[in-house]
Amino acid sequence: MITGSNSGIGKETAAALAGMGASVFMVCRDPAKGEAARKEVVSRSGASDERVTLMIADLASLDSVRQLARDFLGKNQKLDVLINNAGLILGKRSLTKDGLETTFEVNYLSHFLLSNLLLGAIKSAAPSRIINVSSEAHFRGHIDFEDLQGEKRFGAGKSYSQSKLAQVLFTHELSKRLAGTGVTVNSLHPGVVGTNWGRHSVGAMSVGIRLASPFMTSPKKGAETSVYLASSPDVSGVTGKYFSKKREEKSSDESYDEAVALRLWNVSMVLAGLSDEQRTAG
Repeated sequence: MITGSNSGIGKETAAALAGMGASVFMVCRDPAKGEAARKEVVSRSGASDERVTLMIADLASLDSVRQLARDFLGKNQKLDVLINNAGLILGKRSLTKDGLETTFEVNYLSHFLLSNLLLGAIKSAAPSRIINVSSEAHFRGHIDFEDLQGEKRFGAGKSYSQSKLAQVLFTHELSKRLAGTGVTVNSLHPGVVGTNWGRHSVGAMSVGIRLASPFMTSPKKGAETSVYLASSPDVSGVTGKYFSKKREEKSSDESYDEAVALRLWNVSMVLAGLSDEQRTAG
């Protein structure tokens, strides 16, 4: 399963894995764009039509994420690989209908919720893998528990970097909780990729992204590390690590702070509305 797979890195990841023989579930927000992407993936990969499935979910809605999990679990299928890929950056602060800052919810919290809700299917498929598409921007991030939703001070870069750091902290914490289950959890930096992830930016940020676009790597190149972590036997059993260009690297100092990771986990459980009975990773 790949979130945010109607374009960019997600679509390229879907095409590559489908071409390798995997059955792929493409999670997209827009049904029309999602179906067009699904057909393109089928055509490019040579996969049979039934091996590439479109699933609709809006990661700016926790209820939509829950419905996605119910829809998948209703298929009674195991899940070998979950790739938490969807992401965005916003020039202005906005709230989801859950009352949460959009960047935080879409980039991190919805993936935290989805991963927890699907853990039963992932564990059943062990050895299996969870992959969090983070960014080198996490090095500039800090988890500000006193202003997690950017109510006191919002900045597009600040919010984005915090959400990407949250993904790496989640990777480290979840990998510890899943020790011995056969499920590995890793995060990655895909490179500075020319996708539409910054399409909602405004002002100087929008100009900067447009000017930098010719120097960015292609989505196909950006998908390589995701594909590697999803499929390579070289990383079988490797967990709790951060990768860039298909190589393990050291993540930021704060990403290894176990107290921060545990506090973020507990806060996320509350924000995501997960009950004690749903804490399947514990």
